[in-house]
Amino acid sequence: MSLVLQPHSIDRLPVSLLTGFLGSGKTTLLNRLLQHPDMARTAVVINEFGDIALDQHFIERSDGEVTVLANGCLCCDVQGDLQGVVGTLFGKRERGEVPAFDRMLIETTGLADPAPIMQMLLNQPLVVDNFRLDAVVTTVDALHGMRQLREHPEAVKQAALADRLVVTKTDLAQAAEVAELVQQLARLNARAPVLQAHDRGIAPSQLFGADAGELALEDLPVREAPHDHLAEVATFTLTIEEPVQWSGFSRWLTALKIRHADRLLRVKGILNVAGVEDPVAIHGVHHVFHPPVRLPRSAGRDSRSRIVFITRGLSREAVEADWREARKEAIQTEFET
Repeated sequence: MSLVLQPHSIDRLPVSLLTGFLGSGKTTLLNRLLQHPDMARTAVVINEFGDIALDQHFIERSDGEVTVLANGCLCCDVQGDLQGVVGTLFGKRERGEVPAFDRMLIETTGLADPAPIMQMLLNQPLVVDNFRLDAVVTTVDALHGMRQLREHPEAVKQAALADRLVVTKTDLAQAAEVAELVQQLARLNARAPVLQAHDRGIAPSQLFGADAGELALEDLPVREAPHDHLAEVATFTLTIEEPVQWSGFSRWLTALKIRHADRLLRVKGILNVAGVEDPVAIHGVHHVFHPPVRLPRSAGRDSRSRIVFITRGLSREAVEADWREARKEAIQTEFET
């Protein structure tokens, strides 16, 4: 990472991911979202076009690749590589071949690892110039979620990487089952709000708009899941009281991701960088990090730097010890407990 800070990202289009294990209700949630007026001017990229119940909408027009709905949504099927689909949609938007959209929503397959898609949005130059990663929304089945988390690493990673967790099928499960699952999700991903899908649905505003400016929030405790492979996943926050000297901080972060790339599920934070007036956002998945981005001043609600780590097989103590060595260059810090 260099000290070439990007300008404010407000003009880049936000992209959100909708993920979740097989049968967890992604498509049902998406169908309900498509009926909401707040989804107007949204481009939706889906895996199986036939799974979306478009018969309840008036289809304004379709050219075989992109279907435009009467409420302003665009639906596009992933027929090739995702980066190509994103680029094609953006090109059509720029040429006026489809209605202008203000954001994009990508639905992944049930067994998909969200990390490669997030890495594309963070690091591919043509994508980064025009889009920014907003929110990762993960659906979890109230009936089968606990078993899936115990048995399937894909389900664990989908939940761990989420900015929003949506528990589905709560009407089919016992209240105790739902409560146990919500508690487990909170241990697995301490920073993601856990929402429950009801008949009345969830408003898009509850799911999207979770980009880096949101990180100037309340302190996060260290939480670790208690059993099986879940015990390897931890969420914790590094708080730095004084402004960071970018050169020393960047060297530490680069060395950390080189040594522990596979263990860094997600790193997301807001920094107070010495000599830089605005707050600076960092965002990474495994070894891929977005160039640091200057945020509007309002995004930094206090002067401390805060970095949220979601790790697998990398403990808070190990990261803390590593940082204590690096901080000698510039600053003092402590971990929240």
